[in-house]
Amino acid sequence: MVAAAKKSVAGKTAPKTAAPRSAARRSEKVASVLDFTKEQDLDAYKMMLEIRRFEEKAGQLYGMGLIGGFCHLYIGQEAVVVGMQMALKPGDQVITGYRDHGHMLATGMDPKGVMAELTGRRGGYSKGKGGSMHMFSIEKGFFGGHGIVGAQVSLGTGLAFANHYRDNGNVTLAYFGDGAANQGQVYESFNMAELWKLPVVYIIENNKYAMGTAVNRASAQTDFSRRGASFNIPGEQVDGMDVRAVKAAGERAVAFARSGKGPYILEMLTYRYRGHSMSDPAKYRSKEEVQKMRTEHDPIEQVRARLLEKKWASEEDLKGIDAGIRDTMNAAADFATNDPEPDVSELYTDVLR
Repeated sequence: MVAAAKKSVAGKTAPKTAAPRSAARRSEKVASVLDFTKEQDLDAYKMMLEIRRFEEKAGQLYGMGLIGGFCHLYIGQEAVVVGMQMALKPGDQVITGYRDHGHMLATGMDPKGVMAELTGRRGGYSKGKGGSMHMFSIEKGFFGGHGIVGAQVSLGTGLAFANHYRDNGNVTLAYFGDGAANQGQVYESFNMAELWKLPVVYIIENNKYAMGTAVNRASAQTDFSRRGASFNIPGEQVDGMDVRAVKAAGERAVAFARSGKGPYILEMLTYRYRGHSMSDPAKYRSKEEVQKMRTEHDPIEQVRARLLEKKWASEEDLKGIDAGIRDTMNAAADFATNDPEPDVSELYTDVLR
């Protein structure tokens, strides 16, 4: 039945069944990093700092009551999406869950439009009607942050199927967390993607706590890079706090998927500094644990230290970069708090019937 569906839906003759991949290729732990050029380090530094400053400003607006509903910040995880974006080409697609502001900015979406959506204003990416979990930009290849846990994995697999069907050479990145990795639809997607050799990279952002439960209390298999083993999908564990390691792994995975070999899994070992959402006091971990991660593994500080050590930038240069980014985020916040709210008539637009 699967083979028949494969042939009829794809409009192509089903390929011959491939021999199972060797066990050695099913889960690979590769620690390699790439040496960045001055331009790459500066670009990564600016983009990660932009995400960090945006999220800090969003947290402030939430605390002031200007952002309602849920607000999940990406602070601490910036190297994951920035490194992966450096491995993509125009036409590739990104889809993720509700911790999505960093992904939007990394794909090139305007901070003003993102912030205005958070505050529910007309200038937001969804006209102020969607909020944090419902923003899209086809132009930038961002296919949304999704509030249903794990939903983006099956949707991302569908995007990859469309790329496969059109034979356009594009790859889809489907991001999800360690908590979502236990959803049933994730494994249905894995199975389909491997059967049809779809060009998709599954990125598990393992920040160690899902909502508030440590991974070793919620997952029998805590090496998430091996979650595709029963489907013969290769995987790697990656230092998700080092943008160079992320880019190196991202290039391998994207090249694999783009070449027609099928899906690939990257487990990004990362860490969020804030709670699951702005309403989470994060009492399930110690302040010392968070401080240790900030002090020893912060993704932005690692790049900053390299720039200074190699004399690619001075303290004054970096202060200037930070000041410019802060100005940009202040302007985004100003726009997002002064732009008009949607007209009441907008309640009846963009509704599927």
